[in-house]
Amino acid sequence: MGTRYKGTEKEMTALNTFLKLVRAAESTLSRVNASLSKSNLTESQYAILDALYHIGPLFQKDLGNKLLKTGGNITLVIDNLEKRSLVIRERRAQDRRYFTIHLTKQGKSLFQKVFPGYLKSVIAEMQKLSKTDQVELQRLCKVIGLTPINTKK
Repeated sequence: MGTRYKGTEKEMTALNTFLKLVRAAESTLSRVNASLSKSNLTESQYAILDALYHIGPLFQKDLGNKLLKTGGNITLVIDNLEKRSLVIRERRAQDRRYFTIHLTKQGKSLFQKVFPGYLKSVIAEMQKLSKTDQVELQRLCKVIGLTPINTKK
């Protein structure tokens, strides 16, 4: 369903493109993330485990920036992962305001169990597009995602 707004062609094209992008992303995420519920993980919790598994320990602030999450949100998600013994916080000796987040053995084990099903779901979703279309979609998303916010009015 497109916009019901009746504006200029430029406005309607932009709104319809935006709506389709958001709906496609949300419905795809919903289907892919369904596999996480079996492991009692939220999308944000999985994203943290994934980053720590593939990148290694990260400062809490850097983790939040990487995942585009606010400080308060990332703190809550890490608190919940820590309660489940999936991650640990390590206070930086030089500056006690900074925490490094580490994956525990339990966290690594859970991620290794969950990742194959998650990957299978992602592949199933992306196979709806040809390889050429996937590469083009990556390019277009990068163009949109890397565009700086225009603060001029």
